[in-house]
Amino acid sequence: MNNWRAVVHRKVQARFGGGRLEKGAQRTSSAAYPTHILAAVRTINRLELVLETVRFALNRLAAVAPEWLWPRIQPHWLERYELRAENSRLPTDDTKRQTLAGQIGADGFALLVDIYALGTPAAVRAEPAVAVLRQVWIQQYYGSEHPPRWRTDGDTPPPGQLIHSPYDVEARYSSKRGVPWVGYKVHYSETCDRDRPNLITNVLTTAATVQDDTVLPIIHTALAAKGLLPSAHLVDCGYTDADNIQTSQCAHGVRIIGPVADDPSWQARAGAGFAKANFTSDWDRQVATCPMGKASYSWLPSTDASKAGTFQVRFSRADCTPCPSRAQCTKAKVEPRILFLLPRAEDEVLQAARQQQQTEAFREEYGLRAGVESLMSQGLRAFELRKARYIGCAKTQLQHVLIAVAINLVRLVTWWREARHTPPRIAAFARLATLA
Repeated sequence: MNNWRAVVHRKVQARFGGGRLEKGAQRTSSAAYPTHILAAVRTINRLELVLETVRFALNRLAAVAPEWLWPRIQPHWLERYELRAENSRLPTDDTKRQTLAGQIGADGFALLVDIYALGTPAAVRAEPAVAVLRQVWIQQYYGSEHPPRWRTDGDTPPPGQLIHSPYDVEARYSSKRGVPWVGYKVHYSETCDRDRPNLITNVLTTAATVQDDTVLPIIHTALAAKGLLPSAHLVDCGYTDADNIQTSQCAHGVRIIGPVADDPSWQARAGAGFAKANFTSDWDRQVATCPMGKASYSWLPSTDASKAGTFQVRFSRADCTPCPSRAQCTKAKVEPRILFLLPRAEDEVLQAARQQQQTEAFREEYGLRAGVESLMSQGLRAFELRKARYIGCAKTQLQHVLIAVAINLVRLVTWWREARHTPPRIAAFARLATLA
């Protein structure tokens, strides 16, 4: 093994000058759709979940503390919890399912009462299955009254917190482009310089519900720790927001290249109205000017707690009401036009990015990111990237790291044999048509 490592190290040094990657371009993509990561557990409904959670706790307690559990087994528990929860064996009538949910809830609360009673052995309380049972019962039931009340579908925790299986409490339910799954997402970063092989530089595995724009700072911190920060980072619109673009440049010196979200207002979508970009903002004087030349009436911090740090810019009714272009500006019957602005640095970054992505230079530079889909395809076809082989995010991350190592080795060997990128495949008809 050591001899093999030495050979690889010498080859890397000879080919790439010292074995370290120079600052170049990198690209990142998340394996969400179509290569979402399926957890190594079954997809089950809420009734199956609570039944299987009690069964899981009983099986674990029977293994670690059989003397304690034996006298507490209730007569109906064997019939109810002996077999794995299967929806086909559960009642189909909604009333009967609600009744069964209440009975399972009562069993779970009875078991928890015994577990947390005085004199219970420490090994019983320390069993991880007990913590899972307690957390699932908090999420699925209102309280311990008799019978316990089953939470409505709209009153359970959000998907990012909701346990889907007692066997993998970190796996989460998510849906993207109409494809639902329970499991994880993996974010792969790779080099994409034209004269070098594309090598994976970072792997980050998260729960399926974690949004892409929240992980970019984590990826940059990890790359900085390894001395592998790129000068330019090509990402899709899931990663690009004003804060990420600004922070990446200021904190790490990394230029984010990727499309930002368009202005979601109806004025921008219509293409004929006065969108936010049509207004001029004087941040020093805190005055905005509309396309008709009227100055704003007030510029105040937003009172909406969900929009902390933003500003609300309001125009005067005296200017907006008689304005001949009012229909292009607002649909409000009485109120004047109101703008919501991000903090100055973020707002300026966002507006500049929206203008930049309309240029041909941006499209040419961003075109380099398209190759990242081949990485996901390679992981899916050759390395079974889609399915997690282990339980928990940490072990799944290790699986994804090992896959990345394997892909890098395959790519290095291919590059050493033939040091050039494979040109895009062009169909026979397309080749013929270009000759005309």
